[in-house]
Amino acid sequence: MFHLISKISILCEPGDVQEVARLLGSKDVRVNCLDEYGMTPLMHAAYKGQADMCSLLLQHGADVNCNEHDYGYTALMFAGLSGKTDITSMMLDAGAETDLVNSVGRTAAQMAAFVGQHDCVTVINNFFSRARLEYYTRPQGLEREAKLPPKLAGPLHKIIMTSNLNPVKLVMLVRENPLLVDVGALEKCYHVMDLLCEQCVKQQDMNEVLAMKMHYISYVLQKCMAFLLDRDDKLDVLIKSLLKGRDGDGFPQYQEKFIRDCIRKFPYCEAALLQQLVRSIAPVEIGNDPTAFSVLTQALTGKMAFIDAEFCATCGERGAEKRCSLCKMVTYCGLMCQRLHWFTHKKICKGLQEKDAPRLRELNGKLHTPICAVNIGNESKTGGLLKENEQVCESRNSYWLVGDQILMSCNKMQNNYLKNIQCDFLDFCFRFRLSQLKCTYV
Repeated sequence: MFHLISKISILCEPGDVQEVARLLGSKDVRVNCLDEYGMTPLMHAAYKGQADMCSLLLQHGADVNCNEHDYGYTALMFAGLSGKTDITSMMLDAGAETDLVNSVGRTAAQMAAFVGQHDCVTVINNFFSRARLEYYTRPQGLEREAKLPPKLAGPLHKIIMTSNLNPVKLVMLVRENPLLVDVGALEKCYHVMDLLCEQCVKQQDMNEVLAMKMHYISYVLQKCMAFLLDRDDKLDVLIKSLLKGRDGDGFPQYQEKFIRDCIRKFPYCEAALLQQLVRSIAPVEIGNDPTAFSVLTQALTGKMAFIDAEFCATCGERGAEKRCSLCKMVTYCGLMCQRLHWFTHKKICKGLQEKDAPRLRELNGKLHTPICAVNIGNESKTGGLLKENEQVCESRNSYWLVGDQILMSCNKMQNNYLKNIQCDFLDFCFRFRLSQLKCTYV
């Protein structure tokens, strides 16, 4: 018996799904069998990032909440540690409990955050069981019809589960689904969101974060409905309104006011989260940091502003890799987003190209002679050679630029990515790394 258990655990590593399926067909093997550490095959597969194996084990009835592990780890914790968002979602869909703690008192989300798997943290924190939504697809009590047609449950659940709360992204999710581009459908959806918001506030363990998210989605859906009532443009005008930037810097003022107005209309004034958001946003002048969107996103998803991340200028999706071919300063996740944003970006694109910026030049040789002044304490060094592994941008605002070159780190910059250095010039340098200008240290 123990030999078969060990064999299944070993097979989880290379992902031999067929062989594991054959072994699970044996009457001598239980799908929830434990190894010497109290780990089930599902835990092994989740930790090793084997999505197909996890799916197979779940189909055979694997217990997703088994916590017989020596240190109380669950399959969801191992999925979070692996950094695989698809496996994390799979565990949650299978009924994994998010509030179970291990021997050191940490939940799955806390364990994932501890090892830097922030995408998995976001998936866990934003999880919303579809069963809670499907409750409204059935008539309750004396109701003659359900509050939400069953065909709308899927599209609405997709919107609820998204971790990208950019209003443009939410409107795009509505626009891409024909079932939602209807005034009657949107009215039913936002009513259900309001009911869920009320439920989150009035339940025994009040969930203010989820309540605010439901209110936010409801507000976006109501705005979509209002635009559909006024004009038959499939929400294009609303998207352009949210994207339109002001003259000078292209800051989307309407989007900022839209989010602030949404927060202001949260119906439960006594909520601590609302008061926290108001204190953070109210003193900030529109156009300055932090924006209402960044404050709201951090409060609802726990996301921090990753210094090495690029976000789509249109929909706010993280990991955007496409750039404006002219200024190379604005990123997009695809051609469609670039086309949507061009009507407002073209007003400032030329200005970004002509803006004075430090020039990076290709350096030859092993030593880096900086054209800058570095002030460290009471000492000042100008134009000296950097020693190997000497870091000069470890303290923000401690160093400045003189001349035409940015001093970023040591003469082995190629082994020390810019994203790990806190520097006032970091944003510019990180973007120019992908431009036509070359530098051996970028």
